[in-house]
Amino acid sequence: MSLSIRNQLPGTVTAITRGEAMATVKVRLDGGQDITAAITADAVSDLGLTAGSAVRALVKSTEVSLATDAVEGVSIRNQLPGTVEGVAAGGAMASVRVTVEGGELTAAITKEAVTDLGLAPGSAVVTLIKSTEIALEAIR
Repeated sequence: MSLSIRNQLPGTVTAITRGEAMATVKVRLDGGQDITAAITADAVSDLGLTAGSAVRALVKSTEVSLATDAVEGVSIRNQLPGTVEGVAAGGAMASVRVTVEGGELTAAITKEAVTDLGLAPGSAVVTLIKSTEIALEAIR
């Protein structure tokens, strides 16, 4: 399957907590980091997800935020440290490539944010992704 979502990180489901309509799915990425995806309970069933299932976490680049350090006092639990590999800036927006353990993420942020954060190749950053913005693909 070809997708326009460029952020695709492989991992393994470690736990599933089902609610009436939604579920949280904890995933250990191949790089060793843990993330949480919030998906519908129906999607958990439709994908046949259980602990040990191989999955790919999918995140649109517009849903990846960047910080120059870990952020406390925020509801965003998915915080993956990384290093800026490249910045491609246009008139208003920029695409920032970040290497994280076991993969790479791209963040689409404003050009102003790149300047304000002082982002350049080699900069240490933390990627922030809301659990509701992570989709899962079952790998068979």
